[in-house]
Amino acid sequence: MEGNERRCKKCLLREMADGVKIYESVRRMIEDLSDEERTSEPVREERLALCKECERLLEGMCTACGCYVELRAAIIEQSCPYEKW
Repeated sequence: MEGNERRCKKCLLREMADGVKIYESVRRMIEDLSDEERTSEPVREERLALCKECERLLEGMCTACGCYVELRAAIIEQSCPYEKW
């Protein structure tokens, strides 16, 4: 990294200015999930709160598995690779 660049270690895509395009794509994927596949908003936010506390979160991605946490948290059948949720 050069100069004043900083990596956002505890941010979700929706919170990063340069993550907006990726987040819009992820948001569309979440919206395309069927009701049977998609978690409820409260469950999703609970999962994301746990992700934000995790040392493996880096710029909206889980460094343990490489997923975008906002998408993983939105899918009922998914779980944290470290069993935090």
